[in-house]
Order: sequence, then structure tokens, then C-alpha cells
Amino acid sequence: MPKFLVKANYTADGAKGIIREGGSGRRAAIDKALQAVGGRMEAFYFAFGDVDAYVIADLPDNATAAAVALAVGQAGLASTQTVVLLTPEEVDAASKKAVPYRPPGA
Repeated sequence: MPKFLVKANYTADGAKGIIREGGSGRRAAIDKALQAVGGRMEAFYFAFGDVDAYVIADLPDNATAAAVALAVGQAGLASTQTVVLLTPEEVDAASKKAVPYRPPGA
């Protein structure tokens, strides 16, 4: 199953929700949402800095990852950035594929 890194940033109202339900409550809600779409949470961390929370999740496909991002975004209390993660073996397979690419100006 493809693996994704989701970076989340909460709005002020989203942060108020974290205060009300706590960090473990938010983790449980996200885990439940991921399971409902056939996924699995591998890790969840809150963070300081440019990103408020990180989630590593296994999801069935890119369309499911996009559906999760849309659901979060339309709720209006957080924004996400989703990164597709690749295993070393997937990179091995990619490195063996020939691509007839021409750089600009070449």
C-alpha cells in the first residue's frame, strides 16, 4: 500500500479544537478517518515550527490520499500538504527505467 507523509497546519479555530479535545483525541480522530477509507496510520506527531503536525499513513492509492486532503481542506480548520513516500526498492525500480528525456535547449 502506498505510503504518504501529510503535513498539517491548524487555523486559530483548529488550534482551539486541539485545546478542547487534546492531542490524543486528534490522533484518534485522524486514525478513525484513515481506517474508514481503507488506510492505516503509521505515526502521528505534533511539531514546533512551520508545520503543526505530521502524519505518516498507508493509503490505498493517490485518489484516496486526495480525498482525505479534500475532506480536511473543506472543513476549514486545517490545511495539508501531502507527500508521496517511496521505498528504496521503488527507487531501485525507477532507476532502471529508461526515459527519453531531452533537457531544455539541448
